[in-house]
Amino acid sequence: MKHITPCLWFDKNAEEAVNFYLSVFKNSKIKTTAYYGEAASKASGQPKGSVLTIHFELNGQEFMALNGGPVFKFNEAVSFMVMCEDQKEIDHYWNSLTSGGGQESQCGWLKDKFGVSWQIVPVGFDEMLRAKDTKTSERVMNAMLQMTKMDIQKLKNAYEGA
Repeated sequence: MKHITPCLWFDKNAEEAVNFYLSVFKNSKIKTTAYYGEAASKASGQPKGSVLTIHFELNGQEFMALNGGPVFKFNEAVSFMVMCEDQKEIDHYWNSLTSGGGQESQCGWLKDKFGVSWQIVPVGFDEMLRAKDTKTSERVMNAMLQMTKMDIQKLKNAYEGA
């Protein structure tokens, strides 16, 4: 097996979504684009010549966007976790992905304007939650439960018992 590529099913706006994601994530690019031909157009109801799929990369992670029609919608059962080095990165991804109609949620989760769920978290957060001392991990969990966007300093304070 070469690798696993997530496929994101959009109604008709895969190209808009991909361009949005490319503007948010550095080191990202479109690899290939395929268009609806006669047979696929008849089978799907999508216009002939419109975008069928776009293979793209976000920071080296491959994705495929599909204009598949209105049959399926995104939900929180699947999300993409963005591991951030510092608060500046958290702020950048949080603000960018919630722009233009995205929705903030709790504990570092959000939905972008296309309905895709993301988790914007600091590097090392999972280690904080797995602390051997259960009181430490509980403090971190309690701090996180009070947040929408993650605040690294507050998490560190909770971890250190400050």
